Amino acid sequence: MMLHHSTCPVCSGSDLRVFHSCTDNLVTGTVFELLRCNTCGFILTQDAPGEEDIARYYESPGYISHSDTRRTMVDKIYQVARNIMLSRKTRMVSRECAINRGEILDVGSGTGHFLYFMKNAGWNVTGIEINQGAREYSERNFGLSVFPPEHLKTFSSSRFDCITLWHVLEHLYDPVNYFGEIRRVLKPGGTVIVALPNSNSYDAGHFEKYWAAWDVPRHLWHFNPLTFKLFAQKSGFKIISETVLPFDVFYISVLSERAAKKSAGMLTGMMWGMIFWFISLFAKKRASSLAYILRVPSH
Repeated sequence: MMLHHSTCPVCSGSDLRVFHSCTDNLVTGTVFELLRCNTCGFILTQDAPGEEDIARYYESPGYISHSDTRRTMVDKIYQVARNIMLSRKTRMVSRECAINRGEILDVGSGTGHFLYFMKNAGWNVTGIEINQGAREYSERNFGLSVFPPEHLKTFSSSRFDCITLWHVLEHLYDPVNYFGEIRRVLKPGGTVIVALPNSNSYDAGHFEKYWAAWDVPRHLWHFNPLTFKLFAQKSGFKIISETVLPFDVFYISVLSERAAKKSAGMLTGMMWGMIFWFISLFAKKRASSLAYILRVPSH
């Protein structure tokens, strides 16, 4: 069954218009339409495969968060950027949570590299990951405790000091209810960190339908700072701050140039990535990727 929308899941508006037609460049070559809500500006993937059918759209060695592949130069760029960002993310967690040790849950933990960093920093770590191969990789290589998504409901209430979703929310089929569970297992005063591609970024506007972070049909939802604020409020959270994830734009720009079949995709992608990175220094809300810091309001 396909995921067909007649109303906006963020504002419930019914004025949805076709925004782009995008190709699944990773697995199938199928074209999917993006719809934009003319009430709030939220963008969503129309007629994405249902949850029971989506697994085959991840079955590619190019889906690096599950495979940890190093086959191509783009893969290697991703690996270098990820290793730099892991240290930054570890510091971000301690800074935003104002503690150096605690209980952390990483939703969509992939092959476990972030949790391994956090474990080495002294945190008690737990992961949620839908892909069995990635769970087994995490357990085998890093000795991590990683569970399938349905296990979230078994965690005790008010267990975690911090919950992270690094480019995961856009994949979730029922994000509002999922965030209800996240709120339940978060300690009072705890922190949630959500990283997302920004559909209102400079690079999204430049590459248009070729922007790699549309990533249809794996990305079901396409947030920008305004629509994510509406989603957070609907889910019972408040955005405390936003932080730019600086390296994502280089990887996304290279993939976007490749999707547009540019002959010098690597070179021009890095060039555009540098341009977009520089101008986003002066306009944070137009950066390619943002990490949002969330807490439950105290009232």
